[in-house]
Amino acid sequence: MTAAVDVTAADPGKTPDLPMRAKVAILWSYARPHRAMIALGVVLGLLGTAAELATPLVTKWVLDGLAMSESLRGPVTVLAVLLVAGSVIGLVQTIMLGTLAERIILATRTGLVRHLLRVEIPELDRRSSGEMVARVTSDTLLIREATTSSIVNGVNGAVGMVGALVLMATLDLPLFATTMTVIVVVGGAAAVLMPGLAQAQQEAQAEIGLLGGRLEGILRSLRTVKASRAEQREAERIGDFARRSADKGIRAVRIEAWAWTITGGGINLAVMIVLAFGAWRVADGSMTVSTLIAFLLYAFQLMMPVSLFTMSMTALQSGLAAAARIAELSQLRTETDVAAYSSEPTNRLTDALELRDVVFRYAPDASPALDGVDVTIPRYGHTAIVGPSGAGKTTIFSLLLKFLRPERGDIVLDGRSLENWTLHDLRARIAYVEQDTPLVPGTLRENLVYAAPTANDDDIWRALAAVRMDERVQAMPEGLATDVTTSTLSGGERQRIALARALVVDPELLLLDEVTAQLDGLTEAAVAAGIRRQAERGAVITIAHRLSTILDADQIVVLEAGRVRAVGNHRELLDADELYRELVAAMHIEVTSGSGP
Repeated sequence: MTAAVDVTAADPGKTPDLPMRAKVAILWSYARPHRAMIALGVVLGLLGTAAELATPLVTKWVLDGLAMSESLRGPVTVLAVLLVAGSVIGLVQTIMLGTLAERIILATRTGLVRHLLRVEIPELDRRSSGEMVARVTSDTLLIREATTSSIVNGVNGAVGMVGALVLMATLDLPLFATTMTVIVVVGGAAAVLMPGLAQAQQEAQAEIGLLGGRLEGILRSLRTVKASRAEQREAERIGDFARRSADKGIRAVRIEAWAWTITGGGINLAVMIVLAFGAWRVADGSMTVSTLIAFLLYAFQLMMPVSLFTMSMTALQSGLAAAARIAELSQLRTETDVAAYSSEPTNRLTDALELRDVVFRYAPDASPALDGVDVTIPRYGHTAIVGPSGAGKTTIFSLLLKFLRPERGDIVLDGRSLENWTLHDLRARIAYVEQDTPLVPGTLRENLVYAAPTANDDDIWRALAAVRMDERVQAMPEGLATDVTTSTLSGGERQRIALARALVVDPELLLLDEVTAQLDGLTEAAVAAGIRRQAERGAVITIAHRLSTILDADQIVVLEAGRVRAVGNHRELLDADELYRELVAAMHIEVTSGSGP
């Protein structure tokens, strides 16, 4: 889990601007569980660096042996061992770091997914699902490099650079002072570029997240886009996100290229100065040729540690930018499955559900979505909730499932306040069919047993028959094994499958939000019959604008502007409530006083 850092942003789509220390703490939180393997990687890198640092000295030994006509067997053997050992160490280190990187990205992604699935509904409603996906997929790739290669390369690069400079100082102080002057100037210039690089990469990732969010929404509404002839407009709009991301990415590439050019050019300049100055010192007898060659080898060797160090710094900047974006997700409020202590036992002899003076607002300064609602739901039977759009019908369902929490009042299930139910126990008693009736990716069987994994085939086919989908599924080539993501199910068929999924559970409380909106008359009548049968086994609460599906409800609750306007059956409400008569008349249903369904 990431470090506890406040990353609350006023704009949900804007990456929080965290201080460097906070970003580093977040980044380290991903690497900390693997610190032993990272330390081993550093040790291997240091051994490889030591082999590289020893190579110029052994080369000088070889050259001095040639000058003095001594045996070269010893120095050549040592040189060969160093070369082979360096290659083997490099191979082992590369495999180990690659494996570690994949483990870190796995842990990061799975941790984020688990966290997102526990986040409170209102938190996610304010954010694009496509952007959330982009953070889990692309941002975690940047974390991988920053928490493995950048740490090891940074340490190895720093040690290699310092080691080379120390050995260069032992060989010749004047040449060392010349080299250090160039390195200090070059390092200062490169360091100035790093903050701009981090900012550009963070902005580029933010645009990618916005692109993902827009594209996900457009693909979900592609039929509407095509029917509106909006393909070109949407392509341009999504292209704007891509172009802005590319512009930021190009800026990052340019800054990175300048950093690489400055460091590489600086080392080359140092080599040229060392060569010229060293040749002059050899000419006047101040140093030997072998010393100059060894010094030049160290100067050339500086390229590798400086490159490693620069590469680790650029990867670290990318990782810090990604850490800030991922940290924002990690700090989203999650649902808690801990109920308040209560000695209240459940009482199945009471009404199934009661709402007592419930008040709820979607924002502190907003008008109440529910304003003093009092409703009693019998343990058995069908209760319908009707009213104009925005009356608060779906809000009641969200409160019953604890997606939302009331500002005031109490909701009681089986004689016990909802606050004293865990989420698991509460939702185990409830089956819910959303208005959009989404199907989860997978097969028909996986969808139908989604809320009841232990259900058998008899349960499945009974539920399908109740919604008139059994013959349709039997006619499919793969039957229950049909993949819903690749099948050509109509909107009404998807709606019926979602309803069958709820019926498989055989719940004590069934919540249906506009489940007949896309059904034909015959299927609607069959679904209504299935609802009646379920109402004999438990409580059914239906939200519907198509009043023909709830005319035979045992109880109808009429909501208006967040308040309960009237409660009764169809005949009673036709006599007593003008709004209900208007709602019924709008559906072209007979409104004669005292008429039945």
